[in-house]
Amino acid sequence: MSTIEKAIEKLGNVVSASPQSNDARNQNTSDQLHNTIQQAIETLNKLASQPAQTTKVDIAAPDEAPIPGNDSAPEQRKSGLPSATGLSRDIKLDLFRLRAAGMITPDNVRSQIAEEFRMIKRPLLKNAFGQGAALVKDGNLIMVTSAFPSEGKTFNAINLAMSIAMELDNTVLLIDADVARPSVTSYLGIESGPGLVDYLLGDHPDLSQLMIKTDIPKLTLLPAGRRHPHSTELLASENMRALMAELSQRYPDRVVIFDSPPLLATTEASVLASLMGQIVVVVESEKTTQDALKEALSLLDVNKGINLILNKSRQSFGSDYYGAYYGTYGQ
Repeated sequence: MSTIEKAIEKLGNVVSASPQSNDARNQNTSDQLHNTIQQAIETLNKLASQPAQTTKVDIAAPDEAPIPGNDSAPEQRKSGLPSATGLSRDIKLDLFRLRAAGMITPDNVRSQIAEEFRMIKRPLLKNAFGQGAALVKDGNLIMVTSAFPSEGKTFNAINLAMSIAMELDNTVLLIDADVARPSVTSYLGIESGPGLVDYLLGDHPDLSQLMIKTDIPKLTLLPAGRRHPHSTELLASENMRALMAELSQRYPDRVVIFDSPPLLATTEASVLASLMGQIVVVVESEKTTQDALKEALSLLDVNKGINLILNKSRQSFGSDYYGAYYGTYGQ
């Protein structure tokens, strides 16, 4: 019980115990009552003059109700926003939500999806660090794209980044480069804020302040940032080329994954592809036609490491087949 509550209770007890008649025969009792009331009033006045203390009470909105077993879920979706004093860029990913969406999480590394991406990432990592059959320039810059929207490129880009983050010797930076329709942060259930476009415009010269550090130790994110009518020109600018050189060479253990726009839907994808070392094209099973795929691949430089992932396949190819086909086109 607080001091103010005790004072009020004391006042109430004395008043209730006081005589209900006007008999003033006991002057000592009356004086005692007067003194006690006066002390209670002085206590209340003293407390009222002190600075107010507030107690924070977190109330989850209906659409942010905590997930069972994960009390921090509402806070996770807010922690990527800029604060009043600076950019608050450390976030906790809602692993329960991601796992329910079929994605790789550190606590579910023996799942089918995790095994699929172990197969997918191994050749990419070899090319990234000069261990493949041929030397791939800037092999640690990997773009994930598709011919059309909704083929699963963002899903695959995130899972590839998650899988590489599980490596003992590598770190990964996942960049949302789909500047026309960014979706990486929404997939992950976090707020976005400024990012790649803002850096290229010169609005935020310190790139490190734009990066979002996750609670997966080796995974960092860079949002797309605000939309801009000249996004293609920004991706083709000298600022972008300088950024690619820095990202490729600054950290010898880092792999940079770009979630790119679709090749046949925007011009940004072709510009971005020219800056990459490796390109992963996601092909939706039973939907993407051969003609569309050939047209998409014709926009790419065949001297780069170009790879295909067949996504959403319903076929079963035996116990050693995990549900996703990985192949190569070109190098």
